[in-house]
Amino acid sequence: MPQMTMIEAIRDALDVMMTRDDRVVVFGEDVGYFGGVFRCTEGLQRRHGKSRCFDTPISETGIIGVAVGMGAYGLRPVAEIQFADYMYPGYDQIVSEAARLRYRSAGDFYAPIVVRMPTGGGIFGGQTHSQSPEALFTHVAGLKTVIPSNPHDAKGLLIAAIEDDDPVIFLEPKRLYNGPFNGHPDQPVVPWSRHPLSETPDGHYTIPLGTAAIRREGAAVTVLAYGTMVHVAEAAVEEAGVDAEIIDLRTLVPLDTDAIERSVSKTGRCVILHEATRTSGFGAELSAQVQERCFHHLEAPIQRITGWDTPYPHAQEWDYFPGPARVVRALAAVMED
Repeated sequence: MPQMTMIEAIRDALDVMMTRDDRVVVFGEDVGYFGGVFRCTEGLQRRHGKSRCFDTPISETGIIGVAVGMGAYGLRPVAEIQFADYMYPGYDQIVSEAARLRYRSAGDFYAPIVVRMPTGGGIFGGQTHSQSPEALFTHVAGLKTVIPSNPHDAKGLLIAAIEDDDPVIFLEPKRLYNGPFNGHPDQPVVPWSRHPLSETPDGHYTIPLGTAAIRREGAAVTVLAYGTMVHVAEAAVEEAGVDAEIIDLRTLVPLDTDAIERSVSKTGRCVILHEATRTSGFGAELSAQVQERCFHHLEAPIQRITGWDTPYPHAQEWDYFPGPARVVRALAAVMED
């Protein structure tokens, strides 16, 4: 089975679907001839032609508006927003058009679109290239939100998203694009060489949206994470020597609440981890779900480890990220109670 980086897995998923279904079109800023700023679409224009993979003007509103129109017409567009931070001009189109089209038309029209966005920090891009805005999408009825943590899942989830009849926000953690990452003593290297999910099958396969994955089984505490933070959780649990169960959510909407409930009911303790800002971050929703579903099983207060409640701090980027040291302290605190 081939070894792929996340970039290669995403590119392969797009290639598979463009070959399999001529309704699939890929477009965005610099995605055609240049192959995208992260090279996720490299070679697709040569292989499938300029009408299937093409560049757009620098207009996020236009990109999303065109995608919604294409979807309503019967195509399956995959639109790239170059950085998640750039999506705000197009947010109205996502919320007011894509998310509501099926309901507003009583099912006569729908928007089977995928909006791909690199998310999170780790490239020293500052506050206009490093945000984690997933909570802004999970709050919107009618959208699905996906954040993979490894190449195998990225490919299977992206194919499932393209085949889905509803709009899907597909957030790609930049720190995971090329495998291992460094930059700070408190940040782990992603151990792709030891991680079986770096093996990514050729051809077509899907991972159903709304299914979490157990990355590590345990009985003492449940750690809920997604994207880059799954690997931070793995490093922290190994360092702490705690019998923790790590749940990789993979999709935030639909959320696999059954997997969460089973795990927390078993362990009686829960730690929640994400890179985004703390206040109103998706961890708050996870905490509420655990409290509502598992209250009588909890042996200690729920712990959240997140980014700071500040604008993204360029100079303190690696301190802003929740690292293993902060997770280890949270694990110690939840185990003391």
